[in-house]
Order: sequence, then C-alpha cells, then structure tokens
Amino acid sequence: MTQVRQYWLMKSEPSAFSIQDLARSPGQTTCWDGVRNYQARNFMRAMAIGDQVLLYHSNADPPAVVGIAEVVRTSYPDDTQFDKAGHHYDPTSSRAQPRWDMVDIRYRETFPVAVSLDRLRQEPKLKKMMLLRKGSRLSVQPVTPTEWAVVTKIARSRT
Repeated sequence: MTQVRQYWLMKSEPSAFSIQDLARSPGQTTCWDGVRNYQARNFMRAMAIGDQVLLYHSNADPPAVVGIAEVVRTSYPDDTQFDKAGHHYDPTSSRAQPRWDMVDIRYRETFPVAVSLDRLRQEPKLKKMMLLRKGSRLSVQPVTPTEWAVVTKIARSRT
C-alpha cells in the first residue's frame, strides 16, 4: 500500500536556525532536534520520508512561512537529550529508553516573498489551521492538504 504524503509546519527562530541556514547545510540537510513537547514529538514520529514541511520563522518581524523542506529520515533518538552540557539535556531520558526524537529534513525551496502570519489570518480557507489557533505554540504541527495548497499558492503568487 502506498503511503499518503503528509504535510507539516515546523517553527524556528531565524536567529537560531533559519531557512538560509538549512540551504547552507551540508547536502542542504539537517536534523530537527531539540523538540521538548510530547505532542510535537509525536507529530515527528508520524512523519514519513517524502512528507513536505512548511518552514516558519517565529519570533521574527514579521513571523512568516518562508519556504519548504522535505522529510528525508524518519524519527530517531535526539542525541541532544543526553548531552549534560547542552541546552536540551533531559536527565530523565536514557539511551535505553530515549524520550525525545528528531527527524532529518532537506531544503527544497525559499519563497520569493515570505507569507506573514497576518496574511495567513486573512485567508478564510485557513481559519482552522493549527498555527492560527489562539494559544497554539507547538513547534511541529500538521497541515492539511488544503492548507498546504492555499499557503503555497499565496507564496508562489507573490513574486
């Protein structure tokens, strides 16, 4: 049976890791590590190779969807949970029973013009998008095929 492609949104502060950083990464690929929310982790566990990802710059002026990546490796233990000197260290996690996962993503595209959060809110077809829900702060979240189509259409029509 063929896997149905899924769509996702991943948030990152551009000062920490931007789409430009991804494009400059070796092989234009990186691991998406440091996620410390169970729901976001579970979303990453549901990702499959070939799934498409909207990259969103949070804490930016303005916050915006800036491009696309693709999942190239499914979830595996996030090594940062074991680094006692690291910011993402989790003393309750062990190598025998890791708590946190990461996936690998590859750069696909930078949009000619970023699609701001305000612009997304103006689109009636996106009113139920998880990103736009009050209090939604997840760094990894699903996007429906319809939401994907709307966002990418807006992004590509703004040249």
